[in-house]
This record gives sequence, C-alpha cells and structure tokens, in this order.
Amino acid sequence: MKKFMFLIREDLARLAQMDEAELQADIAAMTAWAEELAAGGNLLSGEPLEPDTRYITKNHIASDGPFAEARESVSGYFLIQATDLEEAARIAATCPSLNDDKIAIEVRPLMIYA
Repeated sequence: MKKFMFLIREDLARLAQMDEAELQADIAAMTAWAEELAAGGNLLSGEPLEPDTRYITKNHIASDGPFAEARESVSGYFLIQATDLEEAARIAATCPSLNDDKIAIEVRPLMIYA
C-alpha cells in the first residue's frame, strides 16, 4: 500500500458565514466519513487545521500567507493508504462534503525514499 495526503480545501467566505449548527453538522459528516475510512483500513491519520497561518521564506515571515487574496484555504488533512493514485482518488470522491460541493480535495502521493 502507498500513502496519500488528502488536502481539504474550503472557501473561506463560506466558512465565515456558517453558524454553529452548520459547522457542527459539517464536522459530524467529516467525522463519520473518517470513521468509515478507518474501518476500511485506509485512514492513517487526519486533523482539521486552524485558519491562522504564517508563510516563511528565507528573509521574511508573512502573517497572512503567500496568497492573502485567496478565497480558498487548506482546512485539514487526511493521511490514507491505498494501492495507487486512482484508488486514493476514488476514496476521496466518497467524501460527503465533497459531494455536497462544500470542499475540494487535493490528493497527493507521498514520496518514497529508497
């Protein structure tokens, strides 16, 4: 099995407009999906991310990241295992928040060093 990172991308404006009930419903849906992935033996780990960020280069620490005008942000990640990129993409496609058009998921294979 190979390892893949799911980067969960969300619209910042949509997140800012959500009330507590909507936020909790989204969290419950993602938690249930994570539990399904774990039961299927695919989930290795995952966490939501706080919206605060720092973008660091050699000579500068920016407080708002490299894309301050961006509408979208990485709001969490899952580390999963799958046989190949196609299977990982099929697993990502089962996310209920993706199917409700609330998020996008970037699927990235982890590089293996020999």
